Amino acid sequence: MGVVVSLDDKPQGGSIDQLVALVAADMERVNQTILARTGSEVTMIPEVANHLISSGGKRLRPMLTLATAGLCGFGGDGHIKLAAAVEFMHTATLLHDDVVDESDMRRGKLAARMVWGNEASVLVGDFLLGQAFKMMVEVGSLQCLDVLSSAAAVIAEGEVMQLSAAKDTQTTEDAYLEVIRAKTAALFAAASEVGPILAGRSKADIEACRGYGSNLGIAFQLIDDALDYGGSAAKLGKNVGDDFREGKITLPVVLSFRRGTEAERDFWRRTLERGEIGDNDLALALATMKKHRALEDTVERARHYGAMARDALELFPASPWKRALFEVVDFCVNRAH
Repeated sequence: MGVVVSLDDKPQGGSIDQLVALVAADMERVNQTILARTGSEVTMIPEVANHLISSGGKRLRPMLTLATAGLCGFGGDGHIKLAAAVEFMHTATLLHDDVVDESDMRRGKLAARMVWGNEASVLVGDFLLGQAFKMMVEVGSLQCLDVLSSAAAVIAEGEVMQLSAAKDTQTTEDAYLEVIRAKTAALFAAASEVGPILAGRSKADIEACRGYGSNLGIAFQLIDDALDYGGSAAKLGKNVGDDFREGKITLPVVLSFRRGTEAERDFWRRTLERGEIGDNDLALALATMKKHRALEDTVERARHYGAMARDALELFPASPWKRALFEVVDFCVNRAH
């Protein structure tokens, strides 16, 4: 049974409503592209793909591609296929992640691997990656292809880095941040970078959008880490404490371990390294995190990266696009799910 704790006493805020409104027409085209590209004569492929694609994800990453293209005044339609490619890359990583993590739930429903098996989940993830690369090639921008294909490689490296650090309570904060820069922030960064590239903008503008996406991605993941211990199952779409049960070393654990007594460190070694978890251990983990302000400080670090994301866009003039992208930062840092 999950234990819900308040992450923060400050009022919650932030909305992506303005972004959703600005990209609505383009997202309709992206969704049509996604549906068309999941088609296959192999019946299981669209079944598995659509199980996850249609399960209510916010489509934040492809919206960043559309929004940064809008911010930079792009007038073509290549951003539609690149946004769809970004969503396929993200979906593929989720399918693969659930197999690696042996997760039962994803976005409030059974993970695809629980319905069709691990093999099908991995192979359909590979199919989606293949479709993503086809769309990148069709757009015809070698620079965009370079950015997104490089991100795919970095994400895979991040997954392996996380696997290497799994259950290792000696993981440092720097080492953990290196993992999430690769595993999560790389796709946010690439999704945000291809918009200004398509628009033919300056190197400074491209770097600014990339910096925005990268810092936003780190903030997003840090909030995810905190929510796994301080959220609620209904809002998370997965079980509270899944990271704990899977032995994942996330920032709240790193901070609690570093700041803890030897007895507390022994607790983390027993539960996370050896997987010896009792009925009351999640509640004890939460109490230990509360004692050492681990969740609050994880949220504070997320706010820090969110501020850097906003700063990265300051060189752009005021516009509805810029305002919407600022609100995305607030949403990611203050979100309840």
